[in-house]
Amino acid sequence: MESDFKKKVLAVVSKIPKGQVMTYGQVAERAGRPKAARAVGAIMKQNYNPDVPCHRVVASGGKLGGYNRGIENKIKILVQEGALIPLSK
Repeated sequence: MESDFKKKVLAVVSKIPKGQVMTYGQVAERAGRPKAARAVGAIMKQNYNPDVPCHRVVASGGKLGGYNRGIENKIKILVQEGALIPLSK
């Protein structure tokens, strides 16, 4: 069973347009819990639904954050989508 917060997070992430990114903190804020960036990361780590583009969620401070399919795949997909890629991992 999914929590309301998880449903909100997945809904927010599902609406991130191709070529754009949001930070974990921004997603948490839009999902109604501005201090829950780590919880957003945990939700993204467990997401394997291709309709939820978790690769578009990045860490603050210019870092990419993690990706459950490998950071190289995250970079590859973001480059293909035309997103600006931070230089640090």
